[in-house]
Amino acid sequence: GDRMWHFAVSVFLVELYGNSLLLTAVYGLVVAGSVLLLGAIIGDWVDKNSRLKVAQTSLVVQNTSVILCGIILMIVFFFKTQLLALYHGWLLTMCYILVITIANIANLASTATAITIQRDWIVVVAGEDRSKLADMNATIRRIDQLTNILAPMAVGQIMTFGSPMIGCGFISGWNLMSMCVEYLLLWKVYQKTPTLALKSAKVEESELKQLNVKKESDMKPAEGVQLIVEKDVTGFEPQQEKEVGCAGRIAEPFITFRDGWVAYYNQEVFLAGMGLAFLYMTVLGFDCITTGYAYTQGLSGSVLSLLMGASAVTGIMGTVAFTWLRRKCGLIRTGLISGVAQFACLVLCAVSVFMPGSPLDLTVSPFADISARLFESEPLPTIASLEDKPEMVFATGMPSLLNGSTTPANSDPEMSPEPVPLISVSLLFAGVIAARVGLWSFDLTVTQLLQENVAESERGIINGVQNSMNYLLDLLHFIMVILAPNPEAFGLLVLISVSFVAMGHIMYFRFAQKSLGKQLFVCCTPDPKMVSDSSPPGNTSTV
Repeated sequence: GDRMWHFAVSVFLVELYGNSLLLTAVYGLVVAGSVLLLGAIIGDWVDKNSRLKVAQTSLVVQNTSVILCGIILMIVFFFKTQLLALYHGWLLTMCYILVITIANIANLASTATAITIQRDWIVVVAGEDRSKLADMNATIRRIDQLTNILAPMAVGQIMTFGSPMIGCGFISGWNLMSMCVEYLLLWKVYQKTPTLALKSAKVEESELKQLNVKKESDMKPAEGVQLIVEKDVTGFEPQQEKEVGCAGRIAEPFITFRDGWVAYYNQEVFLAGMGLAFLYMTVLGFDCITTGYAYTQGLSGSVLSLLMGASAVTGIMGTVAFTWLRRKCGLIRTGLISGVAQFACLVLCAVSVFMPGSPLDLTVSPFADISARLFESEPLPTIASLEDKPEMVFATGMPSLLNGSTTPANSDPEMSPEPVPLISVSLLFAGVIAARVGLWSFDLTVTQLLQENVAESERGIINGVQNSMNYLLDLLHFIMVILAPNPEAFGLLVLISVSFVAMGHIMYFRFAQKSLGKQLFVCCTPDPKMVSDSSPPGNTSTV
């Protein structure tokens, strides 16, 4: 249900606003900004409350928000003409604002659900068995990849053969049913795992700072320094529930935000988390940006769907590679090998920028399109304007490519009116698809490092800040595209993306070097703690 909604909400907003991307862009900006600002606060809330309460509350809020959005969108689709006539269209505008606000709440609740289930529950269920934890992480990621394919396909078929209103109704009904099923499954898992009821208390800010300072003076970080420890902290929570003034309550979220980022910086796995976040600053993925560029290069929708399917297959291969590499070489080395594999594949993308068919033109300013809109007073594209001046809407000529297939003179199924050499775009997508193996293996590595090395009382807030970092770099990548949206500048965006991926893996290499020292390149050393044991994890840094 969550995957269906993430796919459909952008389509619904485009459909409502006359095929303009304005509402979709606003929604994306609100979502990214909200997680960036509230990630630490959400994680702190996860830490301070019982696991069952957090999981059930976030699940109910998320699904209820999606159901409400679906109902509002159905009303808007059905009564759009009447709403547009009332109060000069302000009532319709308020509906748009309401939909974006509730959808943002659903995304924040989804973030809380992901933190508590994928970063906390799974660690407790796995216990001290790291191999079991790795297998569970990989299985969850495979399920995620499959739903990422099947959910958009289901919604797309319903909207194609039905209508957007039917799609809204289907998603609302699906989320209602799935909420009940997920609620029962969570309760069963909670009952079968008694340790989920035991949770280390959240230490106060002063003690949190002391804990982080203490960690800096400790020995080298280890793989799995802490799995389910810190049971000795359980006496602090009830004492500090004293009377707090109004100013203190107002300042509390800001203090939590500051302390969360400070705690994240002081983590032993800080560089590994930053390395993962830097991978979000890229256009080399199957998002709307890369898809739009592929259309300008002549790839059809059917070809793109096949490429997306191939990327999902390589992503699943990455989860298999992660479990195998971890058993053979250890967790930290798995991340290093995965990073090298990903970067090696992305070299193809960098090479594609200079191959025949690449639209890279350094004589065209990357800011030509945005400056034309800002300073030449060009109107924003609307449905009505397409009939009058279809070739004057965008400075890049992109509409002529998109609309070329609708003209009678152009019977060629390719999107562009003139044949474009496919060497460049073929190399680009070959690199992107092949890199998914290393990408998902690296993602799982950093995920497990955070699970194993972050103290139980800090798991929520640290992973909340990690999500904020991911969204920050993702937001920067969208800003980069907004500043240079023309196809002639896409090659520069590819090179910048490859550079950020390289910087991310350099950060991870520095973390691995600090952790393993001279033993970093001694591979084929299996993880000695394949099963739980009672020995202290002080010397696990050699893994």
